[in-house]
Amino acid sequence: MSPFPRPDYEPLRRYHFDRTPVALDVSDNTNQWGAHPAALEVARRADDNALARYPDLYADDLRAAAAAHLGVPEACIATGCGSDDILDCAYRACAGGPDDFVAAAVPTFPMGLQLARMNGMGARSVPWADALADPRRLLEGGPVLVYVCRPNNPTGHLAPAEWVDALLEAAGEDGPLVILDEAYIDFGGDSFATRAVGRTRTLVSRTMSKAFGLAGLRVGYAAGAPETILEVEKARGPYKVSRMACAAAAVALADAEGWVARTVSDCVACRERAHAALSERGLDPLPSLANFILFRAPSGDARADALGIRSHGVAVRPFVGEYPDGTDALRVTMAPWPLMERFLDALDTFRGNPGRGPNQALPG
Repeated sequence: MSPFPRPDYEPLRRYHFDRTPVALDVSDNTNQWGAHPAALEVARRADDNALARYPDLYADDLRAAAAAHLGVPEACIATGCGSDDILDCAYRACAGGPDDFVAAAVPTFPMGLQLARMNGMGARSVPWADALADPRRLLEGGPVLVYVCRPNNPTGHLAPAEWVDALLEAAGEDGPLVILDEAYIDFGGDSFATRAVGRTRTLVSRTMSKAFGLAGLRVGYAAGAPETILEVEKARGPYKVSRMACAAAAVALADAEGWVARTVSDCVACRERAHAALSERGLDPLPSLANFILFRAPSGDARADALGIRSHGVAVRPFVGEYPDGTDALRVTMAPWPLMERFLDALDTFRGNPGRGPNQALPG
């Protein structure tokens, strides 16, 4: 019998959610302020070689830029086609047999466990409440890898630094590889990137898709000890980051004009205003240190609510059963305030309260 298709792939499904164009899409956590201007200029100046020739084997210019950005040696940086690629390579470097598995606190970024199954490993989920009460819950059964999204997607909460320290201490230098996914760290929280380079079983992943506004270029990088980075790059293969993407991401990381800092500051201010507006509407938004907010589905049915809001021209992301108490929720990406007002108008119209004032309480 042919091993294709793999039997363990049968339960897998393609990553999918509705991306049908709408007037305002605040569903995917990309940068609603646009792309980094310096990166755009690099793209505009691209010559024939940017497309006609292979890029550097391991994106050396990007490695140097990421190392300078984090303040770590270049040997401590790996690059990839988005942070998903970095994660995939790290998972593949850990996968050794049918009994290996990945542990993650849930709800979280869905690829955190999906990548385990894609790489022939098992997946074990631990509710965040249990994991926060005792990080050793993530180590039960002997996982080969532990995935932690920090700040977490979709909840926006930040696992405390003391909690991470306790997890790393319990894991030890002979335990699983602990991946700290810092895709949203620019919007709030303390990074573990510089600490990761001194630990052979810790890897911090980053992306250029959020604060830097380069989701369309698919660029990610990671920080870790040189020997850890080597194993990730052995699983990665060459030529993963295109010439133009490498050059654009490198100049964006330098951020000579301070565009990222200004954009993040604006995003955080809009996040605070949006949190207040959703609270006034009785929707229990969760505190967030990311560029999004998760709040209760108004009717209790996230899919129906997302469709209802979409009918008024605005896309948000539904999450079934992923509010902390197990009920349905919606996630909205932050955007410049006029766009957030448009989202709130669509939300109010869907709920039967068109044109309500910002401080007017909803009935019931």
